[in-house]
Amino acid sequence: MIADLKPYPEYKESDSPWVGQVPAHWETRPAFGAFVPNHENNRGMKEKTVLSLSYGRIVIKPVEKLHGLVPESFETYQIVNPGDIVLRTTDLQNDHTSLRVGMVRDRGIITSAYLGLKVNKGVNPDFGWQFLNVWDTSKAIYGYGSGLRQNLDFSHFKRMPVTVPPPPEQTAIVRFLDWANGRLERAIRAKRKVIALLTEQKQAIIHRAVTRGIDPTVPLTPSGIPWLGDIPKHWEVRRLKSLSIVKRGASPRPIADMRYFDANGEYAWVRILDVTASNRYLEKTTERLSPLGKSLSVPLEPGSLFLSIAGSVGKPIITRIKCCIHDGFVYFPQFRGNAEFLFYVLSSGRVYDGLGKLGTQLNLNTETVGSIRVPCPTPQEQIAIATYLDKALQRYETTINRLDREIELLREYRTRLVADVVTGKLDVRAAAARLPEDGALDTTGDDFQMSDETELADEESGVASQLGRANGPETL
Repeated sequence: MIADLKPYPEYKESDSPWVGQVPAHWETRPAFGAFVPNHENNRGMKEKTVLSLSYGRIVIKPVEKLHGLVPESFETYQIVNPGDIVLRTTDLQNDHTSLRVGMVRDRGIITSAYLGLKVNKGVNPDFGWQFLNVWDTSKAIYGYGSGLRQNLDFSHFKRMPVTVPPPPEQTAIVRFLDWANGRLERAIRAKRKVIALLTEQKQAIIHRAVTRGIDPTVPLTPSGIPWLGDIPKHWEVRRLKSLSIVKRGASPRPIADMRYFDANGEYAWVRILDVTASNRYLEKTTERLSPLGKSLSVPLEPGSLFLSIAGSVGKPIITRIKCCIHDGFVYFPQFRGNAEFLFYVLSSGRVYDGLGKLGTQLNLNTETVGSIRVPCPTPQEQIAIATYLDKALQRYETTINRLDREIELLREYRTRLVADVVTGKLDVRAAAARLPEDGALDTTGDDFQMSDETELADEESGVASQLGRANGPETL
């Protein structure tokens, strides 16, 4: 059905460079003719349901995540209702990757640092949200705003042209996009499930190798540590702080060491999303900054291992480039051991058992990381185990990387499809009319959150075909 979509028969200029030409019968309004700012405040604590903008969705914030906030704080929040649209309008200068626009589905309160909007008469709320979403994902939003960090106010874009189809056509567009997004979401979820199972099997292989070694005949002895179980008799168990200093990345500060700057006077600045998007090695960063943009914090040499303690908490990474990390990471200067082996130990899945949590999230800092007890084979065995795992996991990592790339392509396709439909490059009226009444799939579970929602049952046959073999994973 999507492949059969065609352009409209006649177009006109929209007077908006990022929208381009639109169907000739569509109306063009200034933004203040399509949207009006929200002015409903929460004085007197009329509402207590706290909302947040997460991955382009407005979600109810769990009570355990309201750290440091007291009821009086929420009196400064704004009340939003289903059908309202929320924009995160801060820090346009430095953050070009976040999804900034969300549609409110539940009545509640959200920080007044965000811009709440209601739609005017003749504008379908879901169409208005999709229009602003395209404004965001096309990066056109970054041409607006003011101040050092490019904060955005409604006054900055209130005269921006907004193209508005007739109401029945808006309904058709929303209905078609709900259906198409449901189909794409289902494909993404299926791939996420396979990735989750492959990751689980990878961790089982890693756990066995780093706790038992690769010689099945070696005598074992109880380690006294639940997650380790029995280990080879000649191994030691030591706390990380006895193997290395454990230090936290510092807040940005000037540094005079020019080895970390390239020929353009820039350096690789590591963000949490760089670690989230990487498998084992950090090959590049999403930002290269100059001292004028942000001063350096802790510089690391290639081959250094560091650990995320804020976002993707507990994920280790080895850098292959000179880079600089901030205080969302801890690192291990003067580590006495093999970094690849330690990477696998920290990736084994159960190494953090028994450590404290803040709410539902693991609480890691230099003290808790330093207290972790890890197995210590001989230096030669550490190298042998890391080499064995490199080979044993190669097919898993190749398949996971391919599936991740397929998911990325599906997201890119979805972004392009939404943009083409919302700006009138494709006519979906006939396609929407042919959709069954129950054609839209449930899309309440965002594909970014699948790691929390994935169900793994009955996926073994799919995994075997993904790996191109009939048997299960290799065992030691």
